[in-house]
Amino acid sequence: MVEWTEFERATIQNLFSKMDYDTVGQQSLARCLIVYPWTQRYFGNFGNLYNAAAIMGNPNVAAHGKLILHGLDRAVKNMDDIKATYAELSVLHSEKLKVDPDNFRLLADCMTVVVAAQQGAAFTPDVQAALQKFLSVVVSALGRQYH
Repeated sequence: MVEWTEFERATIQNLFSKMDYDTVGQQSLARCLIVYPWTQRYFGNFGNLYNAAAIMGNPNVAAHGKLILHGLDRAVKNMDDIKATYAELSVLHSEKLKVDPDNFRLLADCMTVVVAAQQGAAFTPDVQAALQKFLSVVVSALGRQYH
């Protein structure tokens, strides 16, 4: 079980309560697909992913990015049991979708960059540490089925 400080809980809840899911989700997933092009293999049904402009303008990327952010809502609401919260998603991604679990970490890193860019000076080292801790717990929970 992960120990959360009051600051970490409040920070995560605050970040997600103010987050524009349409923008952060789309930009995070698009950044991941552009910077790590091998991740595109899981999105073959998304249509044109041939270059950065196509990825940024792809409505399927935008929709799935938003879906990912709404999925993170579940972790925000269940911070004391993220592992159980994502048990079914872990099975889905490992057994049916066959997603390399390292891709979860890559997406989390991209999301951190996007949130930092949007937060500006408010994205202090303490805020970054809380977000990265939260995302690493989510990544671990999603990768649990692989172990």
